[in-house]
Amino acid sequence: MNMLSILQAPVFGILFYGLPYIVALLVIIFIHEFGHFYVGRLCGVTIETFSVGFGKEIFGFNDRHGTRWKFCWIPLGGYVRFKGDANAASLPSSDAAHIPGSLQAAKIWQRMAIVAAGPIANFLLAIFIFTSAFMWFGIQVNEPRVDGVTDDGAAKVAGLMAGDYIRTVDGKTITSFVQIQESMILRGEEPVALTVERGGEMMNFTIVPRIKEIPDGFGSTVRTSLIGISHEYSKDPKETKRVSFPTAVSMAVDRTVFVCKTTLRYIGKIILGTERANQLNGPIGTAKAAGDTASMGVWPFITFIALISVSIGLVNLFPIPMLDGGHLVFYLIEALLGKPVSPVAQEWSFRIGLSMILMLMVFVSFNDVGRIVAMKFGS
Repeated sequence: MNMLSILQAPVFGILFYGLPYIVALLVIIFIHEFGHFYVGRLCGVTIETFSVGFGKEIFGFNDRHGTRWKFCWIPLGGYVRFKGDANAASLPSSDAAHIPGSLQAAKIWQRMAIVAAGPIANFLLAIFIFTSAFMWFGIQVNEPRVDGVTDDGAAKVAGLMAGDYIRTVDGKTITSFVQIQESMILRGEEPVALTVERGGEMMNFTIVPRIKEIPDGFGSTVRTSLIGISHEYSKDPKETKRVSFPTAVSMAVDRTVFVCKTTLRYIGKIILGTERANQLNGPIGTAKAAGDTASMGVWPFITFIALISVSIGLVNLFPIPMLDGGHLVFYLIEALLGKPVSPVAQEWSFRIGLSMILMLMVFVSFNDVGRIVAMKFGS
């Protein structure tokens, strides 16, 4: 590799992966913080700062309400600072409850609504994107048809054959092969009940999936549950099925719920020790995914934004101090006890929460580095 190539490679990597990642983050962060901002203003709370990013301000302006809108150098988060906040994490100052227009002076239900508005905005963004995609591009038609059975797969052992149509999975009606694939995500080796149509006759099978590791495209592997069947999409109709607005919204909500359920199930399996935590992506892994989807076109990238928006909205609802879920827990305790959690307890909780978040960031970044090493030098 000549010197010019050496100099160009890092620049190309930053442009190809870094820019899409930053764009995705900026969109998601802005929508999240705007949720807090909008509901806060509706509730009469004074908002001092709306920041996208951390660190030194690049540029900004003051609106007619006196709120400082600013964009900062580190695009890895953002915050809305309300009147009476002691810091960007909305830790209240000692006298915040007595300051008119402060967040702590608002009613409990208003504070809970303001905090929940951020994650809800993320979910609404995803639903809007999914709805738009379903309406504009339609749905690719593919039948739940088995076109091939792996010789050493669980389906072969159970008796499935090419030409079978899978009609239900665990009692749930199946209309596409993609739904079969999705039903296997994070299933592990739990038995799955299938209703199969063969020559007009309905037959019941119970299959135990087998866990296999497949390449993730980043020098590592991911564990997935397979029953050993394949589908030839080239045999499916080429046209897409257009859907109405109500149907598209319903499907978008289902897709958002599916992402949430899958994420929670994966985290639960990590806690139980049945899934490996080394499959969690950090900033580098997410940046690679952003660059890869951006290279596929505008809509795949926009859909990627929707998926990440759901994940960020969900994670922010976790009951960890510093996150929105941690604030909701404090407000719930206040509602039950009739008095707010003491400032000292909140401050220590926030420190613990910050430590947990930092440790998680170090861990997922270590995962990313490990994948890069595996890709460069082998596992």
